[in-house]
Amino acid sequence: MNAVNNELQLKAEIAKDAARFMAYLSSEIKNRALENIAVELLNQSSNLLVANKLDYSAAEESGMNTALLDRLLLTEERLKSMARDVKAVASLPDPIGEIIETRTLSNGLVIQKKRVPLGVIGAIYESRPNVTVDISTLCLKAGNTVILRGGKESIHSNRALANLVCEAAVKSGIPDGAVTFIETLDRSIVNQMLKMGSHIDLIVPRGGAGLIKFVKENAVMPVVAGGIGVCHTYVDKDANLDKAVAIAFNAKVQRPTVCNALDSLLVHKDIADAYLPKIATEFARVGVEIHCDAISLSILNQLSGLKLVPAEDDDWGKEFLSLVIAIKVVASLNETLEHISRYGSGHSEAIVTEDSDTAKRFLEEVDAACVYVNASTRFTDGSQFGLGAELGISTQKMHARGPIGLKEITSYKWIIFGNGQIRP
Repeated sequence: MNAVNNELQLKAEIAKDAARFMAYLSSEIKNRALENIAVELLNQSSNLLVANKLDYSAAEESGMNTALLDRLLLTEERLKSMARDVKAVASLPDPIGEIIETRTLSNGLVIQKKRVPLGVIGAIYESRPNVTVDISTLCLKAGNTVILRGGKESIHSNRALANLVCEAAVKSGIPDGAVTFIETLDRSIVNQMLKMGSHIDLIVPRGGAGLIKFVKENAVMPVVAGGIGVCHTYVDKDANLDKAVAIAFNAKVQRPTVCNALDSLLVHKDIADAYLPKIATEFARVGVEIHCDAISLSILNQLSGLKLVPAEDDDWGKEFLSLVIAIKVVASLNETLEHISRYGSGHSEAIVTEDSDTAKRFLEEVDAACVYVNASTRFTDGSQFGLGAELGISTQKMHARGPIGLKEITSYKWIIFGNGQIRP
C-alpha cells in the first residue's frame, strides 16, 4: 500500500472508531467544543491570515479568476463571521436523540423513530477555507465524524483551520479523530475516498461542476451535492418597482461571486419601459455588465453610461459569478415559468409581485430548492436560514435539498418497546 493510501486508510479507520463515541456524546461536550473553536478563531486570527496570504498570493500568481480568489480570501471580518456562525451552531438544539415519532400498535408494541448521527462524512472541497470550519462544526454538533480533503489552492489555510478545530475539540472532550484533515495533495486521494464505502457513510463535494460530476459518477456511497446556481428573479407586471429595484440590485451586487447571486433578470413587458431604466441605472453605479435581449437592449440603448452587450444563446442558463447579468423581457408568467424550467439549475428562484395569485402559482410551479416571493435570492444560506452554518446547498431532491444543516446530516433508527409480544 502506498503512502497516499496509508494516510487515508489510517485516518478513515480513526474517524470510524471515533464515530462510535460521537454517537452518544453529550450536548454539553459538543457545545463546549464549538464555543472553544469560536474563541480560537479570534485568538489565532493573525496566524490564520498569514497562512491564507500564502494561498492567496500563490493563487493570484497562477491566474486564478476573481470569483475563486474572493472565495479563497480570509479577512478579519470573515473570521469574525465564521466565529459567529460556530456560536450559532452551538446555540441550536442538539438533534441527536430527538424522538421524531411515536406510535402504539394494536398488539401493544410501542414504535419510535429516534434521530441518530449518520456516522462518517467525507468532505471534498475547493477554494473556500471557511468550508473547513462550517463542515467540521456541523458534523461535531450532529454527532458525526468528518474527513476533510481540501484543494491544493487553499492547503495552508485549510491545514491551519483544521488543526485549530481538532485541538479545540479534543481539549473539550471530543474523541481524537472526530475531525481529520488529509494532508496529501495527490489528486488520486479523491478517487480513493470515493471507494471507501466501508468507512465513509456520506460524501459532500463542494466546488465546481467538474468536481461534483466526478464525485457523483465515482462514489460508492451516497452523495449530497449542489450544482451550479443559475438564479433568476422575475419582475411581474404587478410588482412594486422600487422593491424590485432593491431586490434585484442586492441579489446581483451584494456578493456576485457566490452561487445564490442573481444571474438572469426576467421582466414583464408591461413594466419593462418603467423598470429597466431604474435597475440599469443602479447597476451602472457599480459597473455591472448587462447582457440584453433585443427588447431590453432597445429600451436601455436610450440611456448613457451603461455597459450593454447583446445577449447570446449561452447567456441563458449561465452562472456568471461576477458583475454580469442577463436581462430578458417576457410576455407572461407562462413564458417566465417555461424559461426557468429550461434554464434554471434548481437552486434559487424569485418573483417580485404584489399579486398573491401570481405569487402562489410561481411558488407551486417553480421546481427549485428555494423559491422566493419579494426577497433576494442571496438569503439562500444556512446561516441566514437560522441553521447556524451549512455543509452546502443541495440542488438534489434526495435526501436533502437546499441549505444542509444539522438535521440534514442525521439519520434515524427504529426503537421498539415490547412486553413479551411474539409474531403470530
